[in-house]
Amino acid sequence: MPNVLDIKRRIRSVINTRQITKAMKMVSAAKLRRAQERAMAARPYALMMTNVLKSLVSRAELYDPVTGRSHHPLLIRREENNVLVVVVTGDKGLAGAFNTNINKAATRFLETKAGKNVDIECVGRKGRDFLRRRFPAATVQTAQLEQLLEHALDVPDGTTPAAEPKNRLAPVEVIGEHVGVLAKVEYAQVHALANSIMDRYIHAEIDAVYVVFNEFKSVIAQRLVVDQILPIEQIGEDVVRMAEEASEEERLRRAEAAKTAGIPLREQEGAAAQAASAFGTANVDYIYEQTPERLFGALLPKYVVNQIYRAMLESVAAEHAARMTAMDSATNNASDMIERLTLVMNRARQAKITKEIIEIVSGAAAQ
Repeated sequence: MPNVLDIKRRIRSVINTRQITKAMKMVSAAKLRRAQERAMAARPYALMMTNVLKSLVSRAELYDPVTGRSHHPLLIRREENNVLVVVVTGDKGLAGAFNTNINKAATRFLETKAGKNVDIECVGRKGRDFLRRRFPAATVQTAQLEQLLEHALDVPDGTTPAAEPKNRLAPVEVIGEHVGVLAKVEYAQVHALANSIMDRYIHAEIDAVYVVFNEFKSVIAQRLVVDQILPIEQIGEDVVRMAEEASEEERLRRAEAAKTAGIPLREQEGAAAQAASAFGTANVDYIYEQTPERLFGALLPKYVVNQIYRAMLESVAAEHAARMTAMDSATNNASDMIERLTLVMNRARQAKITKEIIEIVSGAAAQ
């Protein structure tokens, strides 16, 4: 049986660990409240913009009546040969399986794009580290080498080959990383990222854009999704290509952690969100100062920026919720371990006392 002193030392160690996990839980709960407030504050603006765009769709001439081609470059559809995937993870760990699940979902989605050229924009350190190990930039596959060699042999000496897309080292490449932006999501940073993505789409460098993130509706209503951002199929409708719901056990754990931290399970919509909803449902013919086509062309890029901004805000809130739940589970496990170790210590002390009594009695009987 272990020594009583060793068990006491281990109990003190577990108590210290429980104090740390409990403090981290409360810190995550406070950060979750602020993240929820930011996400809720951004929804009325996004909802109003979506409703305005919906009303403009019926008034603006978006497609050429002869060719059927879209007048706006963000609505043009092309065959998916070059794809851009934005993976939004966290910068820190101790959040349970939050980052691991996003990385797994991104990997499964990339498998569905086999045979296509895929560029990855990593938002968050955990996704960046995983995807750089999974898809190293220096990897050159045999198929690409053979294709490049055939292309070189087809070009006669002294001639200039026709303009083609740049040669790729691998079908999947990590082309960008954005570490530290989720600590405080700034609209200017998201705007710069979204503008670069839209510029590449307009110049036909990429044919589709997807975002992999953890969608946050409330503390218990979260799911892993892969949203298609470009091309825009329908205004106001999320084009979900993949989705993974949380298990019932995980929802119960989140609800229990939220109750102990004093966080409401569901957020109520404010007056601004209700007013934005009323704009879209009102049976009123609005008069716009500018032409519908001009307004639509100016608002559509902002709509794309807002889609990416929403994904980052919801991912931050989901990360804090996951960390709060993980620290709550760690605190409960530490309490259970302290109880078990206390029981073992009491048994060891009792065995030690019994042994000493037996030795005293045996010594007295031998005299």
